[in-house]
Amino acid sequence: MNQIILWILLPLLVSALILPFLRRYFILAKIVFIGSILLSTIFTWWVILNGAQLVNTSVVFGSWDVSIGIEFKFTWLAMIFTSFVMTAATLIALYSLSDMSHHIEEKRFASYATLVLLMLFAINGITYTNDIFNMYVFMEILSITSAAIISIKHSKANYLAAFRYLMLNSIGSISILMAIAFLYMVTGQLNMDALSLALNQAYIDYPTVVTMAMIFMLVGFGIKAAMFPLHVWLPDAYSVAPSASSAFLAGFVGKVYIVLFIRIIHLVFRFQWFETLNLNSSLSIFAMLGIVAGSLFAMGQKDVKRMLAYSSIAQIGYLFLGISLGTSAGLSATLFHVVAHGVLKIGLFLSVGAIIYQTNVRRISELDGIGYEMPLSLSVFTLSALGLIGIPGTMGFMSKFFLSNALIEAQMPFGFFIIILSSFLNAVYFMPIIINGFLKENKNHDKDMKADKLPLSMRFALICFLIINLGVGFYPNVLKNIIDIAIKAVIR
Repeated sequence: MNQIILWILLPLLVSALILPFLRRYFILAKIVFIGSILLSTIFTWWVILNGAQLVNTSVVFGSWDVSIGIEFKFTWLAMIFTSFVMTAATLIALYSLSDMSHHIEEKRFASYATLVLLMLFAINGITYTNDIFNMYVFMEILSITSAAIISIKHSKANYLAAFRYLMLNSIGSISILMAIAFLYMVTGQLNMDALSLALNQAYIDYPTVVTMAMIFMLVGFGIKAAMFPLHVWLPDAYSVAPSASSAFLAGFVGKVYIVLFIRIIHLVFRFQWFETLNLNSSLSIFAMLGIVAGSLFAMGQKDVKRMLAYSSIAQIGYLFLGISLGTSAGLSATLFHVVAHGVLKIGLFLSVGAIIYQTNVRRISELDGIGYEMPLSLSVFTLSALGLIGIPGTMGFMSKFFLSNALIEAQMPFGFFIIILSSFLNAVYFMPIIINGFLKENKNHDKDMKADKLPLSMRFALICFLIINLGVGFYPNVLKNIIDIAIKAVIR
């Protein structure tokens, strides 16, 4: 049973190796692409449905001792995140089957699919690995493949965005590698469980070295997750990438570093050490600055995808604000928002991508009356945007509600005020698009709504994210109860 991790990872890796040889067989490449992701999704859900039997069990490859071998560990945290990732990835992949034809040549689809499969392989590897050096290896695979799916579209803007992403993420990787070197120097361990036990004494004997490791980890993950003011790679990457790539990046590439950071500061280090050094206070300050700054930057954008990119910076601030509390309520709200923001932002990028696909319009000023031409796409955009604003009945409202409760419980009323302010700012830049899209006359002077002229795969993906948004919005405990179980295993 423990070897089930192989059935999650192997379809992705093996398919990625096969696809380059199928470059001339477009339909077969599509089948392999979707089939491998779907197969991994099925096994991932099998894992979470059988989580009670698998939790805290591990897989060690090659019969090596865990201190020197490669270990993957089943935790509720990992199982929840990977089930979200693989489900969302399957839907985005279905959407991309049609949408990518507008961005790349048909013969290059196999290359794009290979990159996506390797990216998902790396995300799953990062989530399940229990070794900090293997964690670093998977992070490098993720960085390279993420840069590649940005630059897959041949244009100067895409190349520059990918180069900026790769350079800044390399700085983050070097920072994390320095932290790993410091930790190994004082403990001689790379396995997370063994490292955690060894750090208790190492922190007493070498407090400066361990402190430097914590700081390097914070900076490294801050860059990779695009925490303000280390976010400078994000706006260009999200806005110029193909819509499916933007959805992958915004939905879970950045989120995996959030989940990993939670593991590192609670299961490897001790959160009390962060509090002693006031790193949690610094984290909360930058998080609140990011929430406000990201919203203000979004208000000034004329390109709708760039507006969504800056909106993501604000939402990432929510995640780091919840982490900075260090409480079970704060972490539970953070993990809920990881999923909620992933669903909502994917819905936004895919709906905007659908509008670009059908009309080739992306300037906000040209979206007036778009609801007459594309009611489904604008409806998905509307309900996803309302979720980020925090309107009841959406996933976003519940995540803001849980985070607000955690802030009040932690006696941080100013943080609660920032949440309210951010909701108002979100409404300022989202509502004009929604109102003008449905109520203003469009450029063709149509007054009757017409069905979106989209391929079935794109419409299916949009409807699925709409249903998930409203379903969890009305029944949040379906997700929240599982998250609470996961967080209990993290807090100690």
